[in-house]
Amino acid sequence: MYRIGTFSKINKVTIKTLRYYDEVGLLKPAFVDEENSYRYYTSDQLPLLHKIIALRQIGFSIDEISAIQQGQNSIKIFEQREQELKASIDESQRQLGQITHYLAKMKEDFNMNYEVVSKELPEVIVFSRRMVIPDYNYYFEIIPKIGEEVKKSNPEIKCTVPEYCFIIYHDGEYKEKNIDVEFCEAVTSWGKDTKTIKFKKIEKVPSAACVYHKGPYSSIGNAYAHLYKWIEENGFLANDNPRESYIDGIWNKEDENDWLTELQVPIMKK
Repeated sequence: MYRIGTFSKINKVTIKTLRYYDEVGLLKPAFVDEENSYRYYTSDQLPLLHKIIALRQIGFSIDEISAIQQGQNSIKIFEQREQELKASIDESQRQLGQITHYLAKMKEDFNMNYEVVSKELPEVIVFSRRMVIPDYNYYFEIIPKIGEEVKKSNPEIKCTVPEYCFIIYHDGEYKEKNIDVEFCEAVTSWGKDTKTIKFKKIEKVPSAACVYHKGPYSSIGNAYAHLYKWIEENGFLANDNPRESYIDGIWNKEDENDWLTELQVPIMKK
């Protein structure tokens, strides 16, 4: 038999850890002296302690190890841990890619005004109008009319809080003229369609690369260039049409330099 101090040295674990394993029922001493409460272990317990140490080293919790010891579905417990580790690896790779991106741009003395993040885009009910517009200036004319048409046919309709107003670009590439777009406004409930306005549900996007552009729409191409470069350098592919979400604009900011737009591109790993 080994006293607890010797047993801890053999296995390179602390006495405190062995006492804890005793308390939670993972590894109880083979014998406890009633006179002095000294704990004693046997060589037969060495393999069991090694298994506990091995499982702890790969991230299993005390409860999970206890469940394995009790004969519960070990395969399921191991598969769950496998999925957790894979998710952790994916997240670490994503973070590493972004750090590499930052370092490269810093060394190039690159303009870091654009900060790209990946995030989920929520499922939303929207009223929408798809159309081909002659140029981007047409937005200032058509979007107020869309709002007026919806309010006229659906006076009780309410926008979500926070508001989510965006345009989807269906061409798949940048165009200066005759642009295929879909204007969308997220609302709290379904409404009545009109001749040009349709209510629809837009599904959740699990992951989108997003960047804010502050300033006039005439310079938004710089933000797009930065965003797509980030997507490429971080091992992603754009897997759906880009969106422009309008936070501040002509309706609430007099100076176009204060306009704020978020570019959103759905992405997937290569």
